[in-house]
Amino acid sequence: MEAHPSYPVLASLLAKYPRAAGALFQTYNDILFSQQWTDVQPLDLPACSRGAVKGRKPASNSDAEPSCVVPCSMAETMSISWLQDAFRDLENPKEIFLAITTEDASIVYYKISQGIVKPPV
Repeated sequence: MEAHPSYPVLASLLAKYPRAAGALFQTYNDILFSQQWTDVQPLDLPACSRGAVKGRKPASNSDAEPSCVVPCSMAETMSISWLQDAFRDLENPKEIFLAITTEDASIVYYKISQGIVKPPV
């Protein structure tokens, strides 16, 4: 992991939150290299004991709000209070993406919104 080009950017968060390091490393690299988001930067979520990723999707314009992604492992247990902490640490965005990683390097992204949100028709 230390030899990977993205390691220096993530090193402090990986050391600070070793239990969540694999999910953060996998998610950051997927967003940056595979999905090719722009303005990608790691964030610290102390209340959730992990790092997160913030950036812009390739199809969005440069004035659009950046999206926030919170990585976690499929083996972890999450709760409503954990998600509320994530929203609070991220300064209450309209939505966040939860990146659930697995041991086979798969990632599933779930869009989580605050409160009850009517789906688009």
